[in-house]
Amino acid sequence: MSLIRPLKNVRTAAAAGAVGAVLALSACGGVAEDLQETADEMEEQASAAEESGEVDADVFEVAVGDCLNDESVAEDQEVAEVPKVSCDEPHDSEVYAETEMEASEWPGDAGVDEEASAFCEQEFASFVGLEYAMSELQLSYYVPTEDSFASGDRAISCLIYDEAGQTTGSLAGAAR
Repeated sequence: MSLIRPLKNVRTAAAAGAVGAVLALSACGGVAEDLQETADEMEEQASAAEESGEVDADVFEVAVGDCLNDESVAEDQEVAEVPKVSCDEPHDSEVYAETEMEASEWPGDAGVDEEASAFCEQEFASFVGLEYAMSELQLSYYVPTEDSFASGDRAISCLIYDEAGQTTGSLAGAAR
C-alpha cells in the first residue's frame, strides 16, 4: 500500500504564513498585494485538490492501478511527488505496469529510456488489449535519475494516458 501524504495543504499553510510575515514587514503595497494574490491562488488550488480527493504521493510509492493528475509534469523533469487521485475521478494517467531495472551500473539516460520504453511497450498490449503501435492511447514512464539510481532506485513505472484529455475509470482492456 502506498504511503500518501497530503502535502499540498502543508505547503499552502507554510506559504500563507510566510506571506503573512512578509505582508506585516513590507512597506511596499505592490509587493504585498502580489504576495497576497499568490497566497490566495495557492489556497484555491489546494482547496480544489482537497475537494477532488487529490493528494501528493511519493513518486517512489506509486503502484500499478494508481491514477495521477500529472499532466503538468514536464518531460525530463525530475519529480519527487505526483498528484494521485481516485481512478473514479477524472485523471491524466494511470500506472499500468512496474518493474525493476536490470542494470547494476548506471546505463546513462539513453540506456534507462531504452529499457523503460521496451518494457512499457511490451506490457501495454496485455493491459489495453491492443499493441501500442495500433493504439490511440499513449504511454510514458517514471524512471530513476542518476542520483536516485546511485541510492538504489531501480523502479520503472509505466503510465498510460489519452492525448485527447482526462479519462475516468481504468483504461484496462480499453482496446483502442
